[in-house]
Amino acid sequence: MFSIKAKKRDEGVKVDALRKGGEIPAVFYGAGKKATSISVPIVEFKKIWRDAGESSAVKVEAGTESIDALIHEVQVDSVTDEPIHVDFLAIDMKKKIQVDVPLVFEGVSNAVKSGIGNLVKVLHEVKIEALPADLPHDLVVDISKLENLNDQVFVSDIKLPKGVVVIDNPTDVVASVVEQVEEKEEVVPVDLSAIEVEKKGKKEEEGEANTEAAAPAKE
Repeated sequence: MFSIKAKKRDEGVKVDALRKGGEIPAVFYGAGKKATSISVPIVEFKKIWRDAGESSAVKVEAGTESIDALIHEVQVDSVTDEPIHVDFLAIDMKKKIQVDVPLVFEGVSNAVKSGIGNLVKVLHEVKIEALPADLPHDLVVDISKLENLNDQVFVSDIKLPKGVVVIDNPTDVVASVVEQVEEKEEVVPVDLSAIEVEKKGKKEEEGEANTEAAAPAKE
């Protein structure tokens, strides 16, 4: 299991000071735990966030207290994309929970490789149920079975680790191969009659103007 050291946080300490010191503010709650403000090292957290994601259990060690949790929500800076606040959701390791797990697409589809079709990823995550210790970081979708046009991979085709059950409908389509359609540039036909009429109108106007210029001025 992943683990991270945390410090109990004094609400009076400014968050800017924490971040300058290499820490980010956080909080843990849930599973009968009182909401507690903490801080975690930003470098260590970013590594765990990358490796554990939001579907793997993390042990948060705050002083003498050790909490099993999930990374529930991460606020990021809109400019730098750096994490600026973390919510940890405390969990009971003996009780099954439901989480959304990301899908990773692997393999080579002959239908796509040969150019007869395009790969369409319909789902990017699925909801599963398992004990926290059995939660996978992600699930692999093998697209090598997509050999022909209109072939599909269903939720039921995903290989699951021991102790993991998919909650989503097993007949839901995860990925498919659709016909490759070439985009043709639309050619708008030119209305020659309109151009001729326009030219004719201009000539008539020019003729009238010349006639007026040639006419003698009346006294």
